[in-house]
Amino acid sequence: MISKKLKTIFFVSIPIFIAHGLEEYFNGFYNRDSIFKFFFHYLETISVPQATFLLFQIMLWLLLIVSALLITNGKWQLRLMVVVGLIYIFELHHLWKALMSWDYYPGVITAIAFPVIGFLFWKELLKNYKRE
Repeated sequence: MISKKLKTIFFVSIPIFIAHGLEEYFNGFYNRDSIFKFFFHYLETISVPQATFLLFQIMLWLLLIVSALLITNGKWQLRLMVVVGLIYIFELHHLWKALMSWDYYPGVITAIAFPVIGFLFWKELLKNYKRE
């Protein structure tokens, strides 16, 4: 079972993720980031309605899979929290790219919060695993 503290850390991170996504969007992250371009370059060859529909379908499928796992049992809740923890780590790439270029990198301002949240999250997640 997930502790109240772990849930709180996760809930606090949600508005930060929203602000982070908005910062990325308004500052052209999608035009600059090589990781994004690598994973989504194939969408450039299809129409906007096709790409929108495809991404909507994929997100719906992921929502259904995650929902199924969440209602299965408490162990899956913890396992899915590992995915969230990995995202906190992945977001460090904004800081890395900004430091390497000594310039603003889209998303870097809000990404500053992720190392702190990630540290607290992983600390509590590991405590939850030990109790399991």
